[in-house]
Amino acid sequence: MRILSICFFVFVIASCGSTDKKSIAGLNTNSAAMDSSKFTTIEWLDSANKNFGKIGEGRKLDVTFRFKNTGDKPLIIQKVQPSCGCTVAEQPNEPVLPGEEGVIKASFNSEGRIGINHKTLYVTANTKKTQSHELHFEVEVEKKKW
Repeated sequence: MRILSICFFVFVIASCGSTDKKSIAGLNTNSAAMDSSKFTTIEWLDSANKNFGKIGEGRKLDVTFRFKNTGDKPLIIQKVQPSCGCTVAEQPNEPVLPGEEGVIKASFNSEGRIGINHKTLYVTANTKKTQSHELHFEVEVEKKKW
């Protein structure tokens, strides 16, 4: 009986510590992203297509895409996936409340990427009509001048 009590106690303690980090006011954001009754709308405040002109090889280019939750439910950016390994993306960690703004950031490493580069960020969010969005940027990398 004592072993059973100890096992129960360990189970209770372990289950209390396993909360979902992405939650707001009791909203589990993983399930909300798939529940169409919790879908909202998004407005890209900047262009979803950006051209940064020319940069020197080896330079890191920081890119931001601003957006606004124009719906009446929390906006959850579930995933931001760059099109290749030369770009690293950063997404909001918390849901964006109705009427609030957020930012998706990316950093492009131009080392060894001479020429015109077309990059895409694939965004998954709990949005009406489509949950998939594409953000594009272009930059021309000029060879290092020794």
